Amino acid sequence: MLSRLMSGSSRSLEREYSCTVRLLDDSEYTCTIQRDAKGQYLFDLLCHHLNLLEKDYFGIRFVDPDKQRHWLEFTKSVVKQLRSQPPFTMCFRVKFYPADPAALKEEITRYLVFLQIKRDLYHGRLLCKTSDAALLAAYILQAEIGDYDPGKHPEGYSSKFQFFPKHSEKLERKIAEIHKTELSGQTPATSELNFLRKAQTLETYGVDPHPCKDVSGNAAFLAFTPFGFVVLQGNKRVHFIKWNEVTKLKFEGKTFYLYVSQKEEKKIILTYFAPTPEACKHLWKCGIENQAFYKLEKSSQVRTVSSSNLFFKGSRFRYSGRVAKEVMESSAKIKREPPEIHRAGMVPSRSCPSITHGPRLSSVPRTRRRAVHISIMEGLESLRDSAHSTPVRSSSHGDTFLPHVRSSRADSNERVAVIADEAYSPADSVLPTPVAEHSLELMLLSRQINGATCSIEEEKESEASTPTAAEVEALGGELRALCQGHGRPEEEQAMVCLQNPLSGEPAH
Repeated sequence: MLSRLMSGSSRSLEREYSCTVRLLDDSEYTCTIQRDAKGQYLFDLLCHHLNLLEKDYFGIRFVDPDKQRHWLEFTKSVVKQLRSQPPFTMCFRVKFYPADPAALKEEITRYLVFLQIKRDLYHGRLLCKTSDAALLAAYILQAEIGDYDPGKHPEGYSSKFQFFPKHSEKLERKIAEIHKTELSGQTPATSELNFLRKAQTLETYGVDPHPCKDVSGNAAFLAFTPFGFVVLQGNKRVHFIKWNEVTKLKFEGKTFYLYVSQKEEKKIILTYFAPTPEACKHLWKCGIENQAFYKLEKSSQVRTVSSSNLFFKGSRFRYSGRVAKEVMESSAKIKREPPEIHRAGMVPSRSCPSITHGPRLSSVPRTRRRAVHISIMEGLESLRDSAHSTPVRSSSHGDTFLPHVRSSRADSNERVAVIADEAYSPADSVLPTPVAEHSLELMLLSRQINGATCSIEEEKESEASTPTAAEVEALGGELRALCQGHGRPEEEQAMVCLQNPLSGEPAH
C-alpha cells in the first residue's frame, strides 16, 4: 500500500503540463513544462523561439482565477504561480518599455515593441491628440500594406482598418492623406522605426494603467513609465514624479502610498485606493520592479523591499532581473547576422485587429447605457467642479500639448499636462486589474462628467441588453453614496439622479 502511494506521488511530481503563450502578433507558442519548472525556463524557451536576445524588456503575463493579472516571476515555479487548472494560457508582452525604443540594437526587438505599442494604441492605453493619432496610424498602414496603390486601395480604403477604439471619417481621411503623400517608399522597418520615434514623445507612452481612486473618491489611472510615476485623470496627467524623486512605495490592504522627496527638501505622500488588496499588491510589485529597472545603475544594488515600515511585517518582494543600464550595455555587444523577421502583415488579430476588414466602428449608434448616463449627468451638473480634485476642461487639437503648468493644489508641485481631447479610458478588458461592474459604471459616470463619450466597445455591449433592475439598484446605491458627500439631502439627490434612467427608453 505504501509503495503504491509513493509510486503515485512520484508520477505526480514528474507530470508535464501544457502551456500556450499568446505572442504579440497573436500567434501562439505551445510547449510542455515539468511541474517544478521555473518561470525563467519558460521565458527562455519563448525567447529562443522568437530569436530574441534583447529580452529583458519583455515578460509573461497571466490572469489568476480571480481575474487579477500578474507578471510571471522567473525565480518561482510556473505551476505554483498560476493556481489554475492546466492547460495554462499566458501572454508574451512588453514589461519594461525602452526609454528610447528607436535606439534598440536589433530590428527584431524594435518590431516586437512596435507590435506592443500598436496594441496599446488600439486599446486606448496610448492616448494622444488627433494629428498624432493620424500619423501613427499612417505609419502602421505603410508598414503593413506598403505604398499607396490606386489599383489596390480604392477611395475610403483606410476605413477598412481599425487602429483605435473609435475614430471618425475625418480622421480616416487624414490617415489616408498622410499615407498617400508623405510615406511613399518607406520600408516596413523604416515605418516601424518612425512609429516608435513618434510614440516615444507622447505623454502616455509606456503607460500600463492601474485603475484606482484618489482620496476624494475620483477615478484615476496610475502607471509606471520609463521616466517616472504618472497619474491620469480625465484628459490630464495630474502627477508626474521622476524616478529619482520616488523614495518609497508601500501598500496596506487596498491603500497604496507613494513617498516623494522633491527640491528644497519638500516631501509628499500620494495616496490612492485600488479595487482589491490583490490589485494593490500587484500595483506595488509593478512599482518596485519599474523603479529598480529604470533607476538603479546595476542589479547588485537591488534590495528586498517590504510593503510595511516594519521589515518583518507585510509582504516582501525583490526584483530579480537586470537594470536598464546593464541591458543597454549588453545590447551594444551583440554581434550576429540580423535574424529574419516574419511580419504578421494582414493577418486578422483577435485582440488588436489593426488590419480588420469590416464596417467602421464609429457608425455604431448610441445606446441605452449612454442615455442612462446622460440623464444622470443632467441631475449631477452641479457636481462638475466639486467631483474632481483636478477639474478637466475640454480642449481643442491646437492646445492639446500646452506648456506644463504648476498644479494649484497645495500639496502638489508636479507638472500638469493635457494628454488628449478625450478622457483617458482604456478598454476594461486589457487593464492589469479587474474592475467590478459597479466600479465600471462609476468610471463611465466620471467620463460623462468630464464631457467624454463612452467608448465604442461599451456602446456595443450596451446595445445588446437593457440594464437589469439589480444593476439599476446597484448604480443607484453608488450614486446615493456619491451624493451624500456633496451637502444635499439623500432623498433629494437620489430623486435627481434616478428619476430618468428607470424608464429604459432606447437612445435616439
